Parts: sequence; structure tokens; C-alpha cells
Amino acid sequence: MSLAFKRPAVARRAASLAAAVALAAGSVSALAAGSASEIASAFAPQGVVSLSSSASLEVTKDLLSVTFSTTRDGNDAASVQAQLKQALDAALAEAKKVARPGQVEVQTGNFTLSPRYTNKGVSNGWQGTVELIVEGRDMQAIGQLTGRITTLTINRVGYALSRELREKSEGEVSAQAIARYRAKAADYAKQFGYSGYTIREVNVASNEQPPMPRPMMMQARAAAAPAPDDALPVEPGKGTVTVSVNGTVQMTK
Repeated sequence: MSLAFKRPAVARRAASLAAAVALAAGSVSALAAGSASEIASAFAPQGVVSLSSSASLEVTKDLLSVTFSTTRDGNDAASVQAQLKQALDAALAEAKKVARPGQVEVQTGNFTLSPRYTNKGVSNGWQGTVELIVEGRDMQAIGQLTGRITTLTINRVGYALSRELREKSEGEVSAQAIARYRAKAADYAKQFGYSGYTIREVNVASNEQPPMPRPMMMQARAAAAPAPDDALPVEPGKGTVTVSVNGTVQMTK
């Protein structure tokens, strides 16, 4: 009988001990979580501000690109190809007379030859197209060349900034954008009651001009050959170079 009464008492004491251990463990966990939060708050950066600035400059575009093209049709693929080659060779010969590295660059473009079909889907001969691309900084020479190429017609005209002019302009604009960023950082620090600041991180980026897509579409001249010395009028317009600066600064006492 004595054993029957002792076992429940032992079980009750064990249960109480387990509850006490669990409560203590919970208290330790809560304390640890609270300490971690306090530690994180203590080490969180104070007096940090995010800033951004930018500067822009309008620059006259100095690179001209002219794409010439022509189309030929015929019943025989070889004949159409020969006609396209003859037209391209004549235009190339004229363009190479004024070609100069960096000033007037000459290269061939697309050369396509494909079957021609009627509205009913029936093959009805061949059609081909050939392109010649002339680009460079000597706009006057390129404009005059357009009047001397008679076997191809103007398809597209586009203007852009050369790499040299863009890099030079970005250097000037970067200095302005950075100066504005530093002035803004100093002003903010003063308004918040700080005596100065230090740079934490900063990024400087410029708008990137995509490869010249010759985007300015120009209506091709009439199918008839252009008159000799019928030079293309040149008016490049302006492009905008923009530099942006963004980052964070640590204001200091």
C-alpha cells in the first residue's frame, strides 16, 4: 500500500520540476531575443541619409550615318543577284574615294535574295535588296557623297554622338553631378545639426546611348536616279548627356 501512495507523489513532483524548467527556458529565450534586438538597435547606423543628384548637358551630335539601299526583281535568281552586285559595286567605288578612318567609314549592310509570290501564294520570280552604310564625323563629305551615288537611294539617316565626344562630355557632366551631390550632403548635415559627413557608398552612372540604330527615318528619294551633286542637307541637332550620382552618407558630429 505504501508504494501505491508514493508513486503519484513522485509523478507530481516530476511534473512540477518539468514545468519550472520549461518556464526558465522560455524566460532565457525571451531574454536572449530581447538582447539580440537591443544589440541590433545599438549597432544600427545612425545619422545616415540617402542622396541623389544629376547633371545634364546638351551637345551637338557629331556623327552622321546614311544607309543606302536598292531593290531588284526578276524571274531568275542569278540575274537579280548580279544586278544587286553591280549596283553595290558602283556605289562602293564612289564611296571609297572619300573614305577616311573615323571621318568617312564605309561598310556593306544587308544583302537579301528571296522568292517573290503572288497574292495567291504562287512563286512569281525573285526579289533582292542590298544596303551600303556610310558613317563618320565628316558630315559635309558624307552629304556630298549622297549626290554622287546614283545606283542606290537613301533609305535611312541618323545622327549620334561619337565615343570621343560622349566621353569628353561625360567627364564635364560628372564633375557637375558630383559637386551637386557633395553640396547637398553638406547642406543636409548642417540642417540636421551635424558638422560634416563622410561617404558610405556612392554610385555614378551615365545614360548610355545605344548603338546607332539610324533611327531618323527619311523617305527614300524617287526611284529615278538622283541628279549628280544633289547633296544631302545636314542638320545634326543636339543630344543630351546625363550623369546621375546616388548613394548614402554618414553625417558626423
